[in-house]
Amino acid sequence: MNNLIEIQNQIEKLQKQANEIRAQEFDKTVQEILAKMAAFGITLKDLEAVKGRARKATSATAKPAAAKYRGPNGETWSGRGLTPRWLAALVAQGRTKEEFAISG
Repeated sequence: MNNLIEIQNQIEKLQKQANEIRAQEFDKTVQEILAKMAAFGITLKDLEAVKGRARKATSATAKPAAAKYRGPNGETWSGRGLTPRWLAALVAQGRTKEEFAISG
């Protein structure tokens, strides 16, 4: 049976292997990316522009989506992302999502 020290030694050995593999694959991956950038005519400026747009879309100043569903205890959900637990539980009980839709 493995004891804690043996397991920690295994973790250390595996971490070293992972780092070696990452180092070996890094240059190859960079070359693949550069080849795709050249094929599509993508520049570093293009990448920065995309990065900037992504940052703006997720900024704290973005307006939250309006609630489309309200639960029996006042919970709300916009209809985006994963179904919240309260609604999933009600649906599992045989209720429908539409029963909780906020009209108007």
